[in-house]
Amino acid sequence: MEEYITKTTDLLINYAPSVLGAVVTLIIGFWIANLLSGKAKSAMTDKKVEPTLVPFISSVIAIVLKVLVLFSAASMFGIQVTSFIAIFSAFVFAIGLALQGNLSHMAAGVLLLFFKPFRVNDFIVTNGYSGTVKEIQLINTILTTLDNRIIIIPNGQIMGSPLENITANPMRKVPMTFGIGYSDNIDKAREVITKVVESCDKIDHSQPVDIFVSELGDSSVNFAVRPWAKTEDYWAVFFYMQENIKKEFDKAGVGIPFPQMDVHLHKQN
Repeated sequence: MEEYITKTTDLLINYAPSVLGAVVTLIIGFWIANLLSGKAKSAMTDKKVEPTLVPFISSVIAIVLKVLVLFSAASMFGIQVTSFIAIFSAFVFAIGLALQGNLSHMAAGVLLLFFKPFRVNDFIVTNGYSGTVKEIQLINTILTTLDNRIIIIPNGQIMGSPLENITANPMRKVPMTFGIGYSDNIDKAREVITKVVESCDKIDHSQPVDIFVSELGDSSVNFAVRPWAKTEDYWAVFFYMQENIKKEFDKAGVGIPFPQMDVHLHKQN
């Protein structure tokens, strides 16, 4: 018993400073890592860095600093840092093999964050889905649809597919088509369309508006109308024009044709 007590006492005397130093190093090191990460986050926010990059960069800083603290604590126990790095690398490699699909999405997430083909609050169309970007994560991008559904799309699929950023530009043209009958007066219809365009306050009247006959269709003469508007006013302009063109055509006696089918009956003897 005395021998065991002696050995235990020797171990405590020999390793207590190392254990205490490692614990203190971990506590202080992790605190400093979190502090520096927070400072970096605040600095990036003050510098108006892209909001989607701020949490990613600050978390990377925190992880790197904490790994360095772990290496320092391990060296206090007499563990060779090179050996520790080799073990850590093998561990990371094993995890990478198990999660190689997620790692590809993570790599795509990093590319999205740095190249910024879209940002938070942009309205995008990709992989058959459309919605407002709610959040860009490392692995997934989260969209909110027009009817308030949540769509989660892996970043790798976004990077590997065509992407349409509808709100990237502050101004858009609003393309519309209005048909009139072949018996109606083209100049009169153009006057009515121009009047409706001028009455819409959401249209940018400093820009020229395209109003021209685009097609002689099967049953109608089609006008192409393309006014400019702010991106956020796109649908307001579209719906206003649809409703008021119909009202003003009715007042002016301009007909809007619709598909018809003539059926001829032949009497057989």
